[in-house]
Amino acid sequence: MNQLDIVLLTGISGSGKSVALNALEDAGYFCVDNLPPELLRGMIELEAQREPELQRRVAVSVDVRSVHSLPHLMPVLERLQADGHKVRSVFLDASTDALVRRFSETRRPHPLSQVRATPSAASNTPRRRAADHDASVTPSCDQALSDAIRTERELLSPLREVSTVIDTSLLRPAQLRTWIRNIVQAAPSRLTLVFESFAFKQGVPMDADFVFDVRMLPNPFYIKELKPLTGRDEPVIDYLRQQPESAELIAQIEAFLLRWLPALEGDQRSYVTVAIGCTGGQHRSVYCVEQLTQRFSPRGVVLSRHRELDAK
Repeated sequence: MNQLDIVLLTGISGSGKSVALNALEDAGYFCVDNLPPELLRGMIELEAQREPELQRRVAVSVDVRSVHSLPHLMPVLERLQADGHKVRSVFLDASTDALVRRFSETRRPHPLSQVRATPSAASNTPRRRAADHDASVTPSCDQALSDAIRTERELLSPLREVSTVIDTSLLRPAQLRTWIRNIVQAAPSRLTLVFESFAFKQGVPMDADFVFDVRMLPNPFYIKELKPLTGRDEPVIDYLRQQPESAELIAQIEAFLLRWLPALEGDQRSYVTVAIGCTGGQHRSVYCVEQLTQRFSPRGVVLSRHRELDAK
């Protein structure tokens, strides 16, 4: 059997899975939306039997719409990986406030408002045993939207734990499409390291594994000539490079990551997001992300992204 490149796209309802699936289709993936997990392995086996020149990269979207089948998903993923297929699981998430606003704008019902859920998918995973989930989760049709979202998070939590997580709370569709393409185009690696700049005033990214605050550095925002620029512009780079605190802080973050990244690799982690925040996500955090990306690039697959700048 030939080995395939498989992307499992999942996440919270309203987090942007349709946008992400369209991006994967544009990137050349054969996409299937809402495929029941019981049919996933059969479809992959059929695709793997094609002649090599006819084989396609496959992206499958699975979410809480298949709530009764979710317990079958984790064992299927493990079997596909055991068969030698390259499986990447991408989980889209967003804050409850952002999700409630999106559902209000589209006036679409939440999937769990019309479904009575059985015990969660976590019951069949090694991380959460059935004994931990004795009671079934049965959201009623008149359940508040926020309660339905909370229930959905519980049902999908095992998938989130083993996936690359993208927080779409503040992302525009074009920005999400770019981030998805960057993830799936990254070369195979034991560990993909992502540096992400952000503004604290907009909130800490939900997908961050580590968060570092660089607001103690001198702020170029208060220098007239530097205010309209960003941490990727030479005048700002020169200014921050001249500040002893900048070099010291970046060196300390680098030392911390060098100390603990081997342990994360040993824990079978495939994706780690390091979020660097300042007040506006324009100068200091962007500069630090660019510097750290340069330092870690020789070690493997490293991606950089700027939440606030990319949204403009």
